[in-house]
Amino acid sequence: MTEAIDITNLNYRRNTKQILTNVTLQLNPGKIVGLLGENGAGKTTLMRLIAGLAKGEKGTIAVHGQTTAATRRAFVSFSEALQGFRPGDKLSQIRDFYALAYPDFSAKKYLDLITFLQIDDDQKLATLSKGTREKFIIALTLSREAAVYLLDEPFSGIDSMSRKRIISSIIRWKQDSATMVISDHYVSEIAALLDEVVIIKDHTICTHKRSDQIRREFGLGIEAFYESVYEGDISDDQF
Repeated sequence: MTEAIDITNLNYRRNTKQILTNVTLQLNPGKIVGLLGENGAGKTTLMRLIAGLAKGEKGTIAVHGQTTAATRRAFVSFSEALQGFRPGDKLSQIRDFYALAYPDFSAKKYLDLITFLQIDDDQKLATLSKGTREKFIIALTLSREAAVYLLDEPFSGIDSMSRKRIISSIIRWKQDSATMVISDHYVSEIAALLDEVVIIKDHTICTHKRSDQIRREFGLGIEAFYESVYEGDISDDQF
């Protein structure tokens, strides 16, 4: 079986700063994976590299066997920050752009998502609150029938009730065969979704484990395990 994501000996520097060091990671299709790490650990950079939106890396990145940035992009739906759009653009215009740019964009899925998220796409981008903007990004990202979804801090700015409602329903928008990687600070809220956990520390992946394995071997929930890794209560030789 071809891995959804297959990374080998990935190294990445920005100017003189080392961001990622010797990252090796394999993720199978159909999994929901938590990508955890403190601010600045390299989570966003890793996602951008997988999505083919950053370049200059050393090592190999394959998404469903595709190794060039251009070919990977067709398989990956990344929660981008809408920086390329004008403040006066209507959300419906952004929707139309996505429909043209991505052959796997589903108009039905989009309509279902904006209805669920209570978004009026006749609004202009500049009028959105931070929370509504983040919900719109989620809607666009999940409206594609992609093989891999990369959600980078998708719930920041969204109020607690809406966040919990979205998280509890997110699995309905992912095809069974698709892989979803979620990087988020709300570890306890996304924990029930996660099949696997990947933790980045000191510029590299320090552990990659199944959620049930964490509970069985360490007797900890996902958040407690993550905190223990960062605080040094669990050492490398225990992985």
